[in-house]
Amino acid sequence: QVQLVESGGGLVQAGGSLRLSCAASGDASSTYTMGWFRQAPGKEREFVAAISRSGISTNYADSVKGRFTISRANAKNTVYLQMNSLKPEDTAVYYCAAALGVWLGSNRQEYPYWGQGTQVTVSS
Repeated sequence: QVQLVESGGGLVQAGGSLRLSCAASGDASSTYTMGWFRQAPGKEREFVAAISRSGISTNYADSVKGRFTISRANAKNTVYLQMNSLKPEDTAVYYCAAALGVWLGSNRQEYPYWGQGTQVTVSS
């Protein structure tokens, strides 16, 4: 069982940066694959990035490659999403998700645990 809490969202102008954090708690939370998803108004929730349990391997959606970086803290209980060169189309609620036994999954159905989401708004 794992609980996830996102933070770090806010309002930023185009071209700016934000860093989102996902704090995981509960037994064996560090053994989970962690992912970030986002959902904009009127759109489906989409995959953004994932990181392996070891924190070594990562996977990114094509739309954020080169701009976003997912990382895992040394303690393995906190995951970050560094977002640079933000665009208005990045505006969405960003969700942290966790899954056991999934290798860098990009499908929502592969993640049974979810945070409450944090709003990111990019102004033009």
